[in-house]
Amino acid sequence: MKNTYPKNHVPLSLHVPVPAARPGQAPDFSGILFEGPGACPRPAFDTNASAMRDYPFRLIRVLNDAGVPEGDWNPQLQPDTLRRGLRAMMLTRAYDERMVRVQRQGKSSFYMKSTGEEAVAVAAAMALDRDDMCFPTYRQQGLLVARDWPLRDMMNQVYSNSGDRLKGRQMPVFYSSREAGFFSISGNLGTQYSQAVGWAMASAACNDSRIASAWIGDGATAEGDFHYALTFASVYRAPVVLNIVNNQWAISSFAGIAGGNETTFAARALAYGLPALRVDGNDFLAVYSATQWAAERARANLGATVVELVTYRADGHSTSDDPARYRAADEASAWPLGDPIARLRDHLVAMGEWDADRHLALQEELVEHVREEGRASEALGTLGQGPQHDRASMFDDVYKDMPAHLQKQRAQMLEG
Repeated sequence: MKNTYPKNHVPLSLHVPVPAARPGQAPDFSGILFEGPGACPRPAFDTNASAMRDYPFRLIRVLNDAGVPEGDWNPQLQPDTLRRGLRAMMLTRAYDERMVRVQRQGKSSFYMKSTGEEAVAVAAAMALDRDDMCFPTYRQQGLLVARDWPLRDMMNQVYSNSGDRLKGRQMPVFYSSREAGFFSISGNLGTQYSQAVGWAMASAACNDSRIASAWIGDGATAEGDFHYALTFASVYRAPVVLNIVNNQWAISSFAGIAGGNETTFAARALAYGLPALRVDGNDFLAVYSATQWAAERARANLGATVVELVTYRADGHSTSDDPARYRAADEASAWPLGDPIARLRDHLVAMGEWDADRHLALQEELVEHVREEGRASEALGTLGQGPQHDRASMFDDVYKDMPAHLQKQRAQMLEG
């Protein structure tokens, strides 16, 4: 049957967003707003959200191309604090590099690097209190590193070896550490947002002083949990910092598939009456300052803040991914906001508090430290090699009091 259309009507067509560049094409970031350092003013932490409606469309930046801070978002950190942040980011990268190598050697099944995104976790961890609870996704290992959690323990979890406190029950890189304020990572994307808001609500209901912070990727903002969390955070003024790590890619889907072409991810907070900040995620000082601002607001019982961290996933999604199949080969090097480690290094050099020799010496020291911790962890076993957890441990940690049927099954297994 021939289609006919009323007067002035045309056939409908479905809009499917496409990235600015594909393999073989030149990188193109012209569609992203990169406001200059110091251009975005810093409001008082108790500013009403309605007076901040333009902030989701701006970009908080502190460091200029020469490594010199500009504007009133400069947190005025001491050189020792900056060096500690640089060390934590460099250690995170050295750890990532080793764990990818051992995965390629067949010693673990899977790994996910945070290359290019180290400031997102490290700067935030340093701006938060040590006992604030973090609800990460799977690229915030820098939280644990910044909180001085032992690398060996992290490696044990990746290997699922006999030293793994989680007893092989989690996928590699799905860390968990209550002592470090690091909530168990879940493979069901988006769940950590609802969990963080619920934890923060409980903290407030108990008149505690701790706040929560959560991280989610740009792609996972399309999940229902994201919107459920923002509703509860708004209604109950939960003391939580809700970070969106916009690293431009959700596995092989670019940010536009999750709505990034229509508006900024930070702008989604507007519909919930929440303040939102859009931050240069590769600027250690900007991430620290924005996190500090949002945390201060939460501690004053003024509720949640949404923080979009604009960064770039410099490596593949995981060791199972080949980004050359879906994005321009030199996109990472063309990213306009640079590398977070290099930028903080340059800032310290500009201050006269760092130099090339000290940087190289620290890098060599950290690589050796990771190597030593790796050897110690591998002595406890790797994937399919070395000592393993006792099979009977599968019955542990499931119930507070083991029910009779499991006791019976455990006894039968031990007898057999």
